[in-house]
Amino acid sequence: MSDIDDRLSSIQACIVAAAARAGRRPGDVQLVAVSKTHPPESILAALDAGQTLFGESRVQEARAKIPLLPSRARWHFVGHLQKNKIRHALSLGFELFHGIDSLDLARDLNRIADEIGATAHILLEVNVAGESTKFGFQPDPLRAQMEELQTLRRLTIDGLMCLPPSVVRADDARKYFAALRELRDRLQTDGSGPLPELSMGMSGDYPVAIEEGATLVRIGTALFGARSGKTWRPAAEPGGEE
Repeated sequence: MSDIDDRLSSIQACIVAAAARAGRRPGDVQLVAVSKTHPPESILAALDAGQTLFGESRVQEARAKIPLLPSRARWHFVGHLQKNKIRHALSLGFELFHGIDSLDLARDLNRIADEIGATAHILLEVNVAGESTKFGFQPDPLRAQMEELQTLRRLTIDGLMCLPPSVVRADDARKYFAALRELRDRLQTDGSGPLPELSMGMSGDYPVAIEEGATLVRIGTALFGARSGKTWRPAAEPGGEE
């Protein structure tokens, strides 16, 4: 077995154990293998090990990689979507956009999707800790903005996403995951429709996120190893950041 096989097996076992602790079914939690900065060869190894759902956070990198990989690979966009990259992102066939972080961005995504005859499934990113350095809807204003968000006919809101503050212990993130789940529950009670997906938890804290209701966990380093920090590009192209 390769390192990726071993790591994937370990992650899957952790998902099963965390779901059991919460009285949940393991099948209700999807692993999104975050492959940013990692080469197609690593993604192919994960595919061969049985992982089919991957997450990219840079449109330019995704445009370079996706055509090189088998069609059985499925893709989510998990990063901050820049407005000038929306058109390209929609053309890549992402099943889900995790980080729609403002009403303006949602409006632009809906407008461009309408122009090209596309649709998009999205998650609304919530700044659960109110950090000034992070993107995301603030929880209370989001409740008021949902009415307009639901009129954007090219978008389907599948749930919420968060990126909590860095913590020393994984359990210290629990309150933020619980806050996102509780906000989702209030939105559903308010009549915002079903919001089944909660994207929360990464390599260092995903078992806690699962215990608090995560349906999507975004795991990169624990599966692929340390990132290079640079956007992956084909060998024929010069290096550099997007």
